[in-house]
Amino acid sequence: MSKNISAELVKQIRNKTSAPLLDCKKALEETDGDIDKAIEILKIKGLSKVDKKSGRDTSEGLIFSYIHAGGKIGVILEVNCETDFVARNDEFQDFSKEICMQIAASAPKFVSSDNIPGSFIEDEKRIIKAQVEEQGKPPEVAEKMVDGKLNKILEEICLLDQVYIRDSKLKISDLLNQLIAKLGENINIARFTRYQIGEVEDNEE
Repeated sequence: MSKNISAELVKQIRNKTSAPLLDCKKALEETDGDIDKAIEILKIKGLSKVDKKSGRDTSEGLIFSYIHAGGKIGVILEVNCETDFVARNDEFQDFSKEICMQIAASAPKFVSSDNIPGSFIEDEKRIIKAQVEEQGKPPEVAEKMVDGKLNKILEEICLLDQVYIRDSKLKISDLLNQLIAKLGENINIARFTRYQIGEVEDNEE
């Protein structure tokens, strides 16, 4: 590896795009280690296998369920794919079971940031802004703090942005992209509902 590009950085790009390792390394070298810019380069060059599949229709799939904590928490999850053949694949089903456990343990509210209503974000931003203003921070500092705190909240409530409970180096989006690259089909976490005794959270209606 280049002294500026670690094996861990290359692995992160690989997880997100499934592009060849050498191309991941080259993209990182071109961008001085900037992951987002490196991914953009791979997409422009058509090397991101995940990106090639992301626009394909996912009309097949299965509904999964999971009961946790002695019947105190339950999850119903819909995961879509392109063919019934993949829906019956063991790796697809194992992945979906893992996602059910992730939802039970980490209680996300949305699949991704694309599913969040604008009103929810505005409400959260208003609350955070009020909290920051109470600290008497300068406007330019306060604005950065608001954005930072909001992004942190979104990472916690969006399933795809959450850290995988079994591996802190991976996000759920990384896990999904790995499966897409491995099975060769577009796969989509469509929606879920998480039930907890005394509380019900409905998601992605």
